Amino acid sequence: MQTILVLGAGLSSGSLIQYFLDQSDRGWKIRVGDINPELARQRIKDHPAGEAFHFDVFNHEQRSLEIRSADIVVSLLPARMHYLVAEACVELGKNMVTASYLSPAIKALDESARKKGVVLMNECGVDPGIDHMSAMQMIDKIKAEGGCLKAFESSTGGLVAPGFENNPWQYKFTWNPRNVVLAGGEGARFLHNGKFKYIPHHKVFRRIEIIEVPELGAFEVYGNRDSLTYRETYGLHNLDTMFRGTIRRPGFCEAWDIFVQLGATDNTYVMEDTENMTHREFINSFMKYRTDIPVETKLALYLGVDEESAMMDRLRWLGIFENTRIGISGLTPARILQKILEEKWKLDPGDKDMIVMQHQFDFILKDQHFKRYSTMVFIGKDSKQTAMSMTVGLPLAMVAKQILTGQFNEPGVQLPIIPAIYDPVLEELKEYGIYFVEEESLIS
Repeated sequence: MQTILVLGAGLSSGSLIQYFLDQSDRGWKIRVGDINPELARQRIKDHPAGEAFHFDVFNHEQRSLEIRSADIVVSLLPARMHYLVAEACVELGKNMVTASYLSPAIKALDESARKKGVVLMNECGVDPGIDHMSAMQMIDKIKAEGGCLKAFESSTGGLVAPGFENNPWQYKFTWNPRNVVLAGGEGARFLHNGKFKYIPHHKVFRRIEIIEVPELGAFEVYGNRDSLTYRETYGLHNLDTMFRGTIRRPGFCEAWDIFVQLGATDNTYVMEDTENMTHREFINSFMKYRTDIPVETKLALYLGVDEESAMMDRLRWLGIFENTRIGISGLTPARILQKILEEKWKLDPGDKDMIVMQHQFDFILKDQHFKRYSTMVFIGKDSKQTAMSMTVGLPLAMVAKQILTGQFNEPGVQLPIIPAIYDPVLEELKEYGIYFVEEESLIS
């Protein structure tokens, strides 16, 4: 009997846990620990191979006891907590997988993990995760064909599925709202036609690209943090263009930029008296003091738009001009905005979400310039079995299986960017309807 220890029973855990339970006849026992044991029990659903329990990652004794008893650890805890788990895994000689970005703290465990023979596999969800696997598979394929890659662009978006974009923003939260509100706060860096480009945070949503997705049409893309780090990750040091972005429906970026310009996405300071502040007072606090015109008029003048425009309709729909009390003390502007949005952008019970991912590869082959598109569109089953949870949880579970069954055992801090990992995982994902469609054209 092998024990799979799953730490965290949040949004992305459902598909992963079900995957393990469905294959528990392999001799697997699945133990799910969460600070909220009832949430863990809901994920197990009384399955005989599952066990739910209360878990506190800051309880050193419990952390060590649980990890020592496991054959592999899957950490779905908040990103800042992964290091505690990883450190214990190295100390106790246990392999670990996670969907989160590789942190400097975990990266520093590489040497000790190698000495202990421990695999610390990171970035195995959707983005990061499926993006790595699918991109590297195509990059390796182009190289094997004899092609010389000149440009690589990759973008991903978590969106509502067609037919469910039933609000003026055509957007709802399908993942962590905090990440959406703080998006762009670090600015963006990328390489374009041999030139390094740097976009400050207050310009991120004004510098967008347009992509075409087969059967779905046009989408906006804004720069996603530091694209340049992926030159090292993918071994691409001689590119002319390297860009990673986030996908949204047309019009979203222009509207979201309003909050950026106001300062409503700032998370660096706490506002006063937020427990008594209203939505209307929150928005008004960022604008010039005037009592002769209403807040709506002030904002329209500030933006340079007609007060009856579609842009203002989007803002009215969010309820930012209402006299609704925020009701919580000690909040930053970003946390207040998040609270307002969570009330309006939540998925309804019948909603479906969608993951869109597109890679673009420009390469030279036999003195000819080709462009190849690789696009994934995956729609969730409902508001619980979401596309986001499935594309995060399933590849993570599949990578864990590769390690647990001994098909991958290279020790150290790892990413899923080698054929031994990405080939079997991408092939198995097709069984769940998660796959890429390729298109190629001759440029010159």
